[in-house]
Amino acid sequence: MATVSQRPSGGAPHQGTARRVYGMFAALAALALALFASVMFGSLTTSFGDVVEVLRGTADPQLTTVVESRYPRTALGVLAGLCLAVAGTLMQGISRNHLAEPGLLGINAGASATIVTATAFWGASGSTAAMWWALPGALAAGFAVQAIGAGRSGRSQVRLVLAGAVLSAVLMAYIQAVTLTKPQVFDSYRYWVVGALGGRDFDVFQSMLPFAGAGLVLALLLGRGLNALALGDSTAAALGANPALVRAGGLAAATVLSAAATAAVGPIAFVGLAVPHVVRALVGIDFRWQIAFSAVVGPTLLLTADIIGRVVMRPQELMVGVVTAFVGAPALLIAVRRMRGNT
Repeated sequence: MATVSQRPSGGAPHQGTARRVYGMFAALAALALALFASVMFGSLTTSFGDVVEVLRGTADPQLTTVVESRYPRTALGVLAGLCLAVAGTLMQGISRNHLAEPGLLGINAGASATIVTATAFWGASGSTAAMWWALPGALAAGFAVQAIGAGRSGRSQVRLVLAGAVLSAVLMAYIQAVTLTKPQVFDSYRYWVVGALGGRDFDVFQSMLPFAGAGLVLALLLGRGLNALALGDSTAAALGANPALVRAGGLAAATVLSAAATAAVGPIAFVGLAVPHVVRALVGIDFRWQIAFSAVVGPTLLLTADIIGRVVMRPQELMVGVVTAFVGAPALLIAVRRMRGNT
């Protein structure tokens, strides 16, 4: 009887791991479909067979040009979606607040403010320059929110979100003041601020790749520490984790990831908020799995939103930043309802 009673407790972790592995295969399959659809759909109609011919190298030059022109935005969508989703997961982990994401904590606004400043007063232009200007602004905003949110009695989740909201409002007011007084800055900023994957080439992807890679590696290394931090600072310290170091590392990784995505494609909202909720409903509270799944689900969501924007107003396009709210809101509501049902 003792042997029989021990089987459920011994088999449960294995079953949970197997379910997550199968879920990862399903998520990767969904991402593969989104990748294929991203190079198939656009302002010009192409079929499944057309894309296969291009991939085989047997298509005519005109068709090849049309399909290959969609490669940069597809690659950029994968990288930006990964950055935003993983950054959101990290922010929710270090703040222990399911409403936290880079946009709410001022990181996107900080990156936007420095890009606008560099464009308006120093004539900065180009994706590479934007990447380097976005990083200090995002870092400064992130650390400012952390410092304001700490207070005398320790870091408060509510105070952290309120500090991010206040800082974002101040920075957005500054951005509006600069762009309204400098028409040349406004012309470039109004397109960038909505968030779009189109109109970029592989140079943007290449300039973004080192930041995304560094941020993702750091995020993966922090998975165990975030699990300990979720139990509280004292428990995390008893388990051998350094809460201050984990928070600093998580903030640094989230800042680098969100700054890279913001500089490359604009401040796309909602991906960093919605994806962690969906992933948490799928894989549970283990941040090692959450980060891995976010790196797959985030690109799938962003590419899906971009595809919808391309076909819903064909031959014109609806920018992906507009579509993410409509795609992400139902996913977030489903996740929240599922979480309520499990409580």
